[in-house]
Amino acid sequence: MNHQDVDAAVAEMLRILSPHTAADWTVPAGPLEWTCWQTAAHIGHDLLAYAGQLAAQPADAYLPFDLNVRPTASPVEVLQAATACGRLLSSALAVADPTLRAWHWGPCDPEGFAAMGVAETLLHTHDITQGLSVDWLPPAPLSAAVLNRLFPAAPPGDPTQVLLWCTGRGGLDGLPRQTSWRWEAARSD
Repeated sequence: MNHQDVDAAVAEMLRILSPHTAADWTVPAGPLEWTCWQTAAHIGHDLLAYAGQLAAQPADAYLPFDLNVRPTASPVEVLQAATACGRLLSSALAVADPTLRAWHWGPCDPEGFAAMGVAETLLHTHDITQGLSVDWLPPAPLSAAVLNRLFPAAPPGDPTQVLLWCTGRGGLDGLPRQTSWRWEAARSD
């Protein structure tokens, strides 16, 4: 995965959420305790954190900064902030040496940060659409790429449904619903 995948995920987030910025974003984002607004701000936070990790390349911790979206920001503005953070991650990925390693619970390569950025964007966009009662699912090609990089032990099946199952957001025939999960971004190589 690379910067183009992050760009595609952010473009998809904007495509599906921008028409709904007049809705009530104070409602819970699907199954989350966060509101739709807070979830969109969280997307930006994670994308910025991943960009920072790639830029500074710390070996043992996350950088000590956070994204602070003003509480008065409208849904349009919080989406703009998330988009800006996505573009920062994309820019960092575009120039990152593939051998670069930065900390995410161990050494993580640029492909891992790209996969996490795509996953955060797609999964939380899905959460927001559930809160706003918008019918949408993450695109299958991006879901498949995320599964391949972050969930190597994922069961076979429709990539979107498997990604939602792997992250506790849906059921999968014959398998118990996930109540806890983690992805495998760090690699020792």
